[in-house]
Amino acid sequence: MKNYTSINEIENINSWIEEAKEIKENPLKNKDLGKNKTLGLLFFNSSLRTRLSTQKAALNLGMDPIVMNVSGDAWGIEFGDGTVMNGNTAEHIKEAAAVVSQYCDIIAVRAFPSLTDKEKDESEQVLNSFKQFASVPIVNMESATGHPLQGLTDAITISEYSTKKKPKVVLSWAPHVKALPHAVGNSFVQAMQKMDVEFVIANPEGYDLNPEITKDTPIYHNQEEAFKDADFVYTKNWSSYETYGKILEVDENWTITKDKIGNAKFMHCLPVRRNVVVEDAVLDSDNSIVIQQANNRTFAAQLVLKKILEEL
Repeated sequence: MKNYTSINEIENINSWIEEAKEIKENPLKNKDLGKNKTLGLLFFNSSLRTRLSTQKAALNLGMDPIVMNVSGDAWGIEFGDGTVMNGNTAEHIKEAAAVVSQYCDIIAVRAFPSLTDKEKDESEQVLNSFKQFASVPIVNMESATGHPLQGLTDAITISEYSTKKKPKVVLSWAPHVKALPHAVGNSFVQAMQKMDVEFVIANPEGYDLNPEITKDTPIYHNQEEAFKDADFVYTKNWSSYETYGKILEVDENWTITKDKIGNAKFMHCLPVRRNVVVEDAVLDSDNSIVIQQANNRTFAAQLVLKKILEEL
């Protein structure tokens, strides 16, 4: 595998899930695979789980990770072609990507959307510029429209905790105080579309995700109806896609409560705002698997890095 930038680069998600489980059983089995290889992690935005789990995955494979907070520590990077650079940007992506490629065998990039310019965000300017101008493989640690490491993690977690051959999985919008990206929701939808699950989405009117991604997945605007007989409730906030990047309402009736989810397993990518997105009674219950889910971030990242290293 050359790059890992989208869930759709996974041909057979079931085989990936099984391989990730094997890695989890023996994380150091391939300790020599990444010997003398360097992973560069470039963060244009903040991170906790993605940063630490990807570093841990690299170390499990014997790699040497290098981390840089690009937005705070690097020169301002220009991405436009033919731009007269007489403003705040001092370095062009053409040079930056080429130089980092000389220091690293794999480059992982995290860059959020603006949530103001839909066309620009969907062009994935930062991620695709690194793919274009770097000479080494690129891994997406969350971009403007996708978070494929999280999506793979979620698929692994559902497979581990499912007690049915075909569980019902619900992706539910929940309120938030800030306008948030669509990336996690998009990749979760794409992951579930590849699995043998009964999958539905629940969100208020005006918050439907990109229809080119959701496709024929059923979308409910009644949360309680969507939750009926659910085995997993995956909760995430996102801003409006149609009225791009806007908060149309903060409907507290969509907060996840213990009464609503019943015996369903609760999932969230974290961080999560307690008693805004979900009440304490859910997060602190035995049905919450958010910590176990976060643990799987390491093994999802390790699987991706392993597949890339095997092709170098």
